[in-house]
Amino acid sequence: MFTDYHVHTAFSDDSVYPLPQVIQDAIAMGMEEICLTDHVDYGIKVDPDSGQEIPRWNGYLLANTDYPRYEAAIQESRRQYGHRIRIKMGLEFGMQLHTIPQFEALFRRYPFDFVLLSIHQIENRVFWNQDFQQGKTQREAHLRYYEEMLELVRRYKNYSVLGHVDHLVRYDREGPCPFETISPLLTEIFRQVIADGKGIELNTSYRRYGLPDSTPARPILELYRDLGGRILTLGSDSHKPEHLGTYIREGRELLKSLGFREFCTFEKMEPTFHPL
Repeated sequence: MFTDYHVHTAFSDDSVYPLPQVIQDAIAMGMEEICLTDHVDYGIKVDPDSGQEIPRWNGYLLANTDYPRYEAAIQESRRQYGHRIRIKMGLEFGMQLHTIPQFEALFRRYPFDFVLLSIHQIENRVFWNQDFQQGKTQREAHLRYYEEMLELVRRYKNYSVLGHVDHLVRYDREGPCPFETISPLLTEIFRQVIADGKGIELNTSYRRYGLPDSTPARPILELYRDLGGRILTLGSDSHKPEHLGTYIREGRELLKSLGFREFCTFEKMEPTFHPL
């Protein structure tokens, strides 16, 4: 089964890939199911219909997904293409502890199939411009990142899987943080995730970013496996046509080599298991 469970469209502020074209391209490459997961990052971005001025950074408008139009576009794509591909409605929740109430309210408003819980910023300080990392050692930055993740999974439950668990590595100028530094916190995180019936994703964008290991890295995947983790999704983190569906099959082989035997798709927030 060929699926992609981390896909952005022009409804994300960092993509200009039209949603209907995403679906057409997925069909052309033989995909059987796709889950759209456009961005929401309360704290640093605002909703288009909020009445607030939308901030800009480096020429980009920092706007969340336009949810009513997004839902309508997905429903229209289902009407047009549902006989050829299953189209699931998701979002990527770029969460912070102080934005939990906003995400709780958003989750109640729409019929989601799938939610990625990701961390892109902490205390409104983003990773990609080094604002969050400024003034911290590598150890301090990574421990603070995983402390935030642990508290989020303890307090927030309306998600499906953790997105790109070791995301901070992408923006770490020193390279990956030693596993022994982060493994105690990761163990607590995964125990909570597994107890709650949630999972993690294998994000195949590590290939295009030239990272030294998978996302999450193999030791993290092995820890999740050893703790009894079974729920896994695979996603390309696509923002452009050339990203869609890339390295998904390679990712499945990686998971099999690590001893996993299944991956998941979702409907109405419930996982379905499929053989790798």
